[in-house]
Amino acid sequence: MFRKEMSIMEALQVHPKARDIFKKHGMACLSCMGAMQETIQVGAEMHDIKTDVLIKELNALLVEN
Repeated sequence: MFRKEMSIMEALQVHPKARDIFKKHGMACLSCMGAMQETIQVGAEMHDIKTDVLIKELNALLVEN
């Protein structure tokens, strides 16, 4: 399960398509140093993205067939 407190890097390790969700929302700098330590919530706030929407889309990846 994706949580707003997990780092972006952790999220990328949970599901390979998480990268697509981040890119869709304009968070394309996934290989930068910030992604290793920055939480999903902080990254979302920095890009003016609603954290709840981002988390919902990421968690939808876990129920896909």
